[in-house]
Amino acid sequence: MAGRLAEVAQKVGVSEATVSRVLNGRSGVSEQTRQAVLTALDVLGYERPTKLRGERARLVGLVLPELQNPIFPAFAEVVGGALAQQGYTPVLCTQTAGGVSEADYVDLLLTQQVSGIVFAGGNFAQRGADHDHYGLLADRGLPVVLINASIEELPFPRVSCDDEVAVEQAVGHLASLGHTRIGLVLGPVDHVPSERKLHAARAAAARLGITLDDDVVARSAYSLESGQAAATRLLKHGVTGLVCASDPLALGAIRAARRAGRRVPEDVSVVGYDDSVFMNCTEPPLTTVRQPIEPMGRAAIDLLVGLIAGQPVSTDELLFEPELVVRGSTAPAPGA
Repeated sequence: MAGRLAEVAQKVGVSEATVSRVLNGRSGVSEQTRQAVLTALDVLGYERPTKLRGERARLVGLVLPELQNPIFPAFAEVVGGALAQQGYTPVLCTQTAGGVSEADYVDLLLTQQVSGIVFAGGNFAQRGADHDHYGLLADRGLPVVLINASIEELPFPRVSCDDEVAVEQAVGHLASLGHTRIGLVLGPVDHVPSERKLHAARAAAARLGITLDDDVVARSAYSLESGQAAATRLLKHGVTGLVCASDPLALGAIRAARRAGRRVPEDVSVVGYDDSVFMNCTEPPLTTVRQPIEPMGRAAIDLLVGLIAGQPVSTDELLFEPELVVRGSTAPAPGA
């Protein structure tokens, strides 16, 4: 019992005495804290006390495109913890190739009468994707928050890492090391974050006197294998530095360089994006631009809870500053 109290208390961020008061139905605890404790019981897999089992936990959908990229489990952990502290239970929905679509998950969540939905890295970021289910959510007035850049037409609050600053940091870092032939490995053509990254990269290159032609910009799916294929094409054009739109893409680029007989970072420098888990354990450790996952996830839930409570919430995009983390995958350009 003591172990359960301690675990729930740590999850919610309250004292064990507060958890005990909730479990025993005593007064002196706010409704928000009481709901957070009950939700933590559900999340941690503990049974509620008999007299509390009739209370239905409040649900919030968390829709992710995948779990293979470590950045999405990281967002799920932060968002799930923030929801639990607010008294909500996250319902995790992840897409698989040929499996349940994002629109299908929305239909499912609506049948579960969720209080709101958080989307991260979904169809909202691609101009050519299906957006009808977002219109359905807007028409119903269901609270929705989007994490990272979306198409402009969607009327939902957005919490984003500043893609333009991220690329400025990455390109500037490579330029400071003497690289003048820099390539980009980005997402699909209609992918809004990639659009922003390309615009910022060209602007930064122009300021630095570097040419950034179309032949050094490769489009890719977000996987290690796709990153390898894209980087292989760019290496044939003589690039010595690669800026990648995700850490898996960067790891694919490192593999491509090695299979082409190039050393990283002596011959080719590689910069990733996200700073997902274990990027300091790769060989070489990956230089990358870190997304501030913790403050972004918590801001998203603060916005969502405000919407659920009926408070006026701005739909202006909240931009969070990324951080360049320099490790062993970048070095001075050959001959610099």
